[in-house]
Amino acid sequence: MAANPAGPAGFQNKTRVAILVELDKEKRRLMSGPGASVPLSARPSLKEARDSAEQQHIAAQQKAALQHAHGHSSGFFITQDSAFGNLILPVLPRLEPDL
Repeated sequence: MAANPAGPAGFQNKTRVAILVELDKEKRRLMSGPGASVPLSARPSLKEARDSAEQQHIAAQQKAALQHAHGHSSGFFITQDSAFGNLILPVLPRLEPDL
């Protein structure tokens, strides 16, 4: 009884075809989803997404620094973007001169 030499190769081809069919179905499902109607030019670019994520990270750092400063100091602080990396700045009260 001779073994069928095309047997394993035929099985691999059927498997590949089945995988490709499933991928095509998934692609079509994704293409017809809610985000598919938005043109690519209207979607945020990778740079814009990265900048947005960086801004959110900075905002979270400012909030954490501000909460820590208010919790551990009797001073008053504000958030401020700084070229020197300072996320919060102390606010000194303005004293009116005595007349």
